[in-house]
Amino acid sequence: MHLVLGSPDGRPIRYVVTLDGKPLGDDHGVDTDAAGRGTVTGHRLYQLVRQRDPKGEHVFEIRFLDPGVEAYAFTFG
Repeated sequence: MHLVLGSPDGRPIRYVVTLDGKPLGDDHGVDTDAAGRGTVTGHRLYQLVRQRDPKGEHVFEIRFLDPGVEAYAFTFG
């Protein structure tokens, strides 16, 4: 799962991603760690989740810990 994110003034914006209410573990993307933590540092595409075995339906949640994030588009695949 990817999301285009940005910070309007360039300051870091922290976030936490969960999958089915749990930390991502081995399913974390390039821009998140195993606990689901990451930081928006500029306007670009962020890889949040990369499932090794993407079977079934899942609930994705992202919480922004700092104000001001700009979100544009989700992409999958």
